[in-house]
Amino acid sequence: MSGGHGGSGGSGGSQGGGGGTGEGPTLQNHIKTEHLTMNITNTGSAVNTVHTSPAVVQGSQVINHCPPPSQIFHGRQDVLDSMHRFFSQDTRKQKRYVLYGLGGAGKTQIALKFIEQWESFKDRFFVDASNKDTAETGLKNIAATKETGRSSHDVLIWLASKHEDWLLFLDNADDPTMNLNQFFPKCNHGNIIITTRNHNAQMHGAHSKVSNMEESDAVALLLKSAQYATSATNKTLAAEIVRVLWYFPLAIVQAGAFILETEALGTYLDLFLKNKTELLKRKSTQMYDNYAGAVYTTWEMSFSKLSTPAAMFLQLCSFLHQDDISEDIFARATDHIVKSVNQISSNKEVNAEKFLSYFIGPSGKWNSLQFMEAINEIKQYSLINYNHERDSFSIHPLVHSWSQTTLANSESYNSCMDEILWMSITEIPRQDMELASLRLVSHVDSLIQANPELSNNFSMQYASMYYYAGQYTKAEALIVGEMERCRKCYGDDNPDTLRAMDFLALIYDNLNQFEKAEKLYAMVLEKWKTLLGDDHLSTLNTMHYLANNYDNLGQFEEAEKLYTVVLEKRKKFLGDDDQDTLHTMHSLASIYDKLGQFAEAEKLYVVVLEKRKKLLGDNHLDTLQTMHNLAITYNNLGRFKEAEKLYVVVLEKGKKLLGDDHIDTLQTMHSLAVTYDNLGQFNEAEKLEVVVLEKRRKLLGDDHLDTLHTTNNLAVTYYNLGQFKEAERLQVVVLEK
Repeated sequence: MSGGHGGSGGSGGSQGGGGGTGEGPTLQNHIKTEHLTMNITNTGSAVNTVHTSPAVVQGSQVINHCPPPSQIFHGRQDVLDSMHRFFSQDTRKQKRYVLYGLGGAGKTQIALKFIEQWESFKDRFFVDASNKDTAETGLKNIAATKETGRSSHDVLIWLASKHEDWLLFLDNADDPTMNLNQFFPKCNHGNIIITTRNHNAQMHGAHSKVSNMEESDAVALLLKSAQYATSATNKTLAAEIVRVLWYFPLAIVQAGAFILETEALGTYLDLFLKNKTELLKRKSTQMYDNYAGAVYTTWEMSFSKLSTPAAMFLQLCSFLHQDDISEDIFARATDHIVKSVNQISSNKEVNAEKFLSYFIGPSGKWNSLQFMEAINEIKQYSLINYNHERDSFSIHPLVHSWSQTTLANSESYNSCMDEILWMSITEIPRQDMELASLRLVSHVDSLIQANPELSNNFSMQYASMYYYAGQYTKAEALIVGEMERCRKCYGDDNPDTLRAMDFLALIYDNLNQFEKAEKLYAMVLEKWKTLLGDDHLSTLNTMHYLANNYDNLGQFEEAEKLYTVVLEKRKKFLGDDDQDTLHTMHSLASIYDKLGQFAEAEKLYVVVLEKRKKLLGDNHLDTLQTMHNLAITYNNLGRFKEAEKLYVVVLEKGKKLLGDDHIDTLQTMHSLAVTYDNLGQFNEAEKLEVVVLEKRRKLLGDDHLDTLHTTNNLAVTYYNLGQFKEAERLQVVVLEK
């Protein structure tokens, strides 16, 4: 196999089959050792002697020589460089290096390539460490050949006493129940290289995770394995192929072997897209090494060893997006089940209650320890990865798609995951929806693509994710369908129908379709008043939305009247500290700003900011939004230094929460640049405006109003800097658009 490939297992050029997991060469297949025998002397004393046959002498040449890497080895220079740096150190301790990752990722081949390059090792011992038996046998064979004793313990003692620069290569050490420490000579010298799927084995020394290849290396590997020339046309075709193979080494080598057989470089991509599962399970007769399995069959061996909860988790996650899968999704869904009076999906083969019950502790609540135990099982075979920064999990895209092929009834698992995500979303407080949506919207996308009809049952929750993530067109499509279903089933005056209409109007507002939104709001408001009265919370919600619509239409006096009524009633029924009350107070302050009543706006913002800090914390998005708006008011009052301080805080925290490219981050950056302009700090303003303009062009397009606002502000800054030609050029663009 290639240096891009080989995972735990196949030693290039070697003969023989697999070890305990069906991967990698087994030492017994390289040599035939005679039985150790005992000779009895004439005096009756027992003397242990080792009869070494010619086969064993011949075998010693194999034991003391690791096989060469595959003839098509390519790339992996970053890992090889890391190993070279590590083994070059004078640590005066035993040097151990662990290569870990998915089966088929290329671990063994990288190790063999390094061993070939590193000339300092005096003796090189290859041991198949697939399980305890193969490891013991490998060490016993070394003991027999070197005449150091009869047991694995004997050879470890011998290596500990041997101060030359030896290497012990423990290949394919995938069994998570096996403690590798028992196979380490107890000394401060010597070298050990370990290849393993077990993520936890990295504890044994310096380590590298082995996964995908760089694109250029992946292209070269595919063309090498397919025996195609590296022409520009072939490289272009190969680049398209390795992209859909996610640059995964074993998949690339298998594709190359198939292309070599069929001469199908130009048609392979189309074949793969139509026959993905079949091709990833297929292993050609002629291969560059003895790696035992095809891509999917390699992982099936690991999957078969998982417990039921771990296996189900991996299968359910195949319907989510492969990135940013958090424990919170499942914990919130469990909270929903615990609170729920009615059982959910109890008549289905696979249901949310049954799966989540694996992670409910003795207290009847979500148990993180039980969840982590299942996750650790999966990690032991590198079938899942953990992201420390985001506190979430990801799955290699090929593993992600393979997981669904392990299902006999995919629709029941799809439905189960739909239910879990729906329940999880219902447990998110309104004030946390925006931040949560940024992490969940990709999962909503995946579930809808997998089975749109199943997802229709959860339209309101899924649409809310799209709405809070700013994907209003997708939200609109779901809510239009939901509204029609409610009308057909319940009629125009049913609360479910009215809530869908309310939501659709809110989406129209955000799509800048203000007139359509106003008509819907007015209709819904009258129906709520008739059904529930003027003071009902549903009536007040729609009144708040209509006030926001008036704001968007520039009808600030009408907006002020409605907000004032809603604020008074929300204070009465919900209290001064309720999040909905604070939301209305914040919106009313914004209207005061637009009406030029800056002192009134400041008073309200200060109150809201203080309460939001207390209730939600300094780093909550609602807190930062109020801080941002208060800074706008300070700007309007000419208090630019106070505005600057607030904007700097909001920008720093917003970047951490939302990222550098989020529209809210860019809006804060834009506002801070305006403040720098007002302070006469034109160079600082220019730096920010150039960044914002570039990002807004990329995200929103050249003709979007926000892009044009930034273009205009940058033109003003250039004018203030005396760069009149640059200012003119930009202002001409703004004027034309």
